[in-house]
Amino acid sequence: MAIFLETVTQIIAHRGDKAHYPENTLLAFRQAILAGADGLETDVHLTLDGAMVIIHDETVARTTNGSGLVGQQTLAQLRALDAGSWFAPTFKGQQIPTLQEVLTLLDDLQFTGLFNLELKTDKVDYPGIEAQVVALLTATPRAYTIVLSSFNQATLKKVHALAPQLKLASLFEVPWWTTIQLLRHHWAAGWHPDIRWLPWYQFLLPKKVILRPWTVANEKQLRYCLQHHVAGLFTDDPQLALTWRRKIQGR
Repeated sequence: MAIFLETVTQIIAHRGDKAHYPENTLLAFRQAILAGADGLETDVHLTLDGAMVIIHDETVARTTNGSGLVGQQTLAQLRALDAGSWFAPTFKGQQIPTLQEVLTLLDDLQFTGLFNLELKTDKVDYPGIEAQVVALLTATPRAYTIVLSSFNQATLKKVHALAPQLKLASLFEVPWWTTIQLLRHHWAAGWHPDIRWLPWYQFLLPKKVILRPWTVANEKQLRYCLQHHVAGLFTDDPQLALTWRRKIQGR
């Protein structure tokens, strides 16, 4: 039985088309959109000199040829790193992008889908990141839907206080009761749980919750989400997910 009847599940590219390109690069985002993904998901940190940059980890070691914390390096230092060769030699020279560069790419491609930006404040404190992100995203009208998410409940509260019109989503593994508290206070209408949480606890879902599980990594998980018509799913391979959606939902 479907969790959400008649819902066409949005396929959201997790860090871009991560299965085929170096994650969180402009190339990965461009290729995900060209492949037909309904949405993009990415992550934002602050540099030492206050720039908003797109990278998942708190350190640069895994996805670049550098080392050290993102927040302890300047934008110029981060831009000098190679963010592509770790994935494959073909992608040598890819850079860590800024948030503004990603937004410009979305505009250039006339993107009208969902843009999910995770504020990475659950492990490192970036003072003022909420205000900077809100200021940039609300400065001009956008053709796409913006959702801001975080594992850090305090971050979501700050964003809500700054811009109550923005759509928020709570990322969580456990404890799920913190998310229920958020929904009771109307801070976050979206639930973004670990996919492993969903089959066991779906009975806890409040009515009208916007459910987008992460990271849907294999065909079994894809079938489960699509057969239950969740609002959206985050996947590393949007091309595969789109193929399964056509098979199951006919879209």
